[in-house]
Amino acid sequence: MDILSKMKDYRHEHEKLKWEGTFREYLEILKERPEVAQTAHSRMYNMIKSHGIEENEDGSKAYKFFNNSIFGVEDSIERLVEEYFHSAARRLDVRKRILLLMGPVSGGKSTLVNMLKRGLEQFSYSDEGAVYAIKGCPMQEDPLHLIPHHLREDFFSEYGIRIEGALSPLNTMRLEEEYGNRVEDVMVERIFFSEDKRTGIGTFSPSDPKSQDIADLTGSIDFSTIAEYGSESDPRAYRFDGELNKANRGLMEFQEMLKCDEKFLWHLLSLTQEGNFKAGRFALISADELIVAHTNEAEYRTFINNKKNEALHSRIIVMNVPYNLKVTEEERIYEKMIRESDMAHVHIAPHALKTAAIFTVLTRLKDSKHQGIDLVKKMKLYDGQVVEGFKEQDVIELRKEHQDEGMTGIDPRYVINRISSAIIRKNSKSINALDVLRALKDGLSQHASISKDDRERYQDFISVARKEYDEIAKQEVQKAFVYSYEESAKTMLNNYLDNVEAFCNNQKLYDPITGDELSADEKLMRSIEEQIGISENAKKAFREEILIRISAYARKGHKFDYNSHERLREAIQKKLFADLKDVVKITTSVSTPDESQLKKINEVIARLVDEHGYNTTSANELLKYVGSLLNR
Repeated sequence: MDILSKMKDYRHEHEKLKWEGTFREYLEILKERPEVAQTAHSRMYNMIKSHGIEENEDGSKAYKFFNNSIFGVEDSIERLVEEYFHSAARRLDVRKRILLLMGPVSGGKSTLVNMLKRGLEQFSYSDEGAVYAIKGCPMQEDPLHLIPHHLREDFFSEYGIRIEGALSPLNTMRLEEEYGNRVEDVMVERIFFSEDKRTGIGTFSPSDPKSQDIADLTGSIDFSTIAEYGSESDPRAYRFDGELNKANRGLMEFQEMLKCDEKFLWHLLSLTQEGNFKAGRFALISADELIVAHTNEAEYRTFINNKKNEALHSRIIVMNVPYNLKVTEEERIYEKMIRESDMAHVHIAPHALKTAAIFTVLTRLKDSKHQGIDLVKKMKLYDGQVVEGFKEQDVIELRKEHQDEGMTGIDPRYVINRISSAIIRKNSKSINALDVLRALKDGLSQHASISKDDRERYQDFISVARKEYDEIAKQEVQKAFVYSYEESAKTMLNNYLDNVEAFCNNQKLYDPITGDELSADEKLMRSIEEQIGISENAKKAFREEILIRISAYARKGHKFDYNSHERLREAIQKKLFADLKDVVKITTSVSTPDESQLKKINEVIARLVDEHGYNTTSANELLKYVGSLLNR
């Protein structure tokens, strides 16, 4: 199907969802589907929940709605959903609070709010998220406001639905003049949330306080109709088109809320606490909307230090949205930003983004008082890597040590800007980790917000990231070379396993040629285990773990081989690579390789390209770099 056909089908599907009928008919819908009458907060929670919830091994929850868009802030998202949306959906007191997302620049606050808005728009097209309103109402008012207050207890007894809020001045007049107070005849229609059409989603952004009008929030008098209707207090002479009006039943976003003039913020006091606001010369107007604002930490501190803001401060729930602190998740952020940019055609060598992520995460971490923990170990623990001597409980303790960790440091936009600079500088369709690190370092002097002390500290982190990359680069070449010596790797593995079995079972080995009894070769085992940092104290546990894994494979009828234990495979590769180091040094560093060396180089390049994600250019650059490392 071409794009026009798809648009036509999409339009027809949406046409089918439209509905209008009398209030009497609407009540029949409520009998079958009472969830239609849910509050704005409940609708938001159910929208998130409808995408699915997974429970992690540690008991925490993962919400699929945020997958592939928000990375590395799972704890913040869980707190946001459970402590605010879920509680508010159950009509607990937090629904009477403004949700304020606080975090550093480019930390994901705006992305998070935009996702919620888009999610609500899509949800309103589903059966579960259907929204109905009084037809012709500019505020898409809840039809249940038509039920008089004295009958609402009876309505709750019959339908099990609580009604909050009063009928707006405009619909009160329409009920009387258009319908003769016959509530059952009032027309109701299904509506669909749309930020573009200003239905159920409002956005307010502060501008010059001297020129910005409160009408942007609450609507304004239509002076052209005063002569017709005779009074400014006639609701027909009022435009109910402010952002608070249009966000009714859905979500209201306050961008940079704390930059707003005070007169705009006071309207939120009664809206959050009582569910209404003042507009024109009318009684208080009811509104059911979720208010989400965002700001940075400096502005928030200034705000709470102002005594005049105490009343509003007590009506705010602050949710921190810090920078991500996991290297693998930071890498995903860069990948997403690159996919959405004009750089998607550029080949970025494997581990280039990871190296940048290592630098970035290091700038966000805070030093720990825990013994034996430096920032590199902390970074690896946060990323879920195994660090000898530390357990999962240590990670929990580390996270508790600094509540504001992740609120400072380098932001993702800076990294993407520097990657763009690296591409332009190199004038190539391929860049590698060294190009990225060089661009990151050069950009520090141009970053106006970085202090001299931080700049020096960040330059040290670039050096640390370079060292981490050096190890990664050697491992990449190691894997590619070792593949050419696969038989040697298998032989080494079998020798190791024979000796481990003899050691653990306190048995002897037999020389296949002489038949002599031999003790387990401790030197051989340690030479392999030391490659992955297995200490003398930990060797017995590691060897027993290997035997348990072999037994488990045997019970299932599988053969334990070179790929059956990831850490052991890594140890074998490193050991074999160490043994082959001289061969690698010669092969990668000679300017005019002979035929056999050239064949070996081509095999390694082919493997790097086919199985490791390099192109020919980046593979050659990697080999040359590793050759220089080994010859130092």
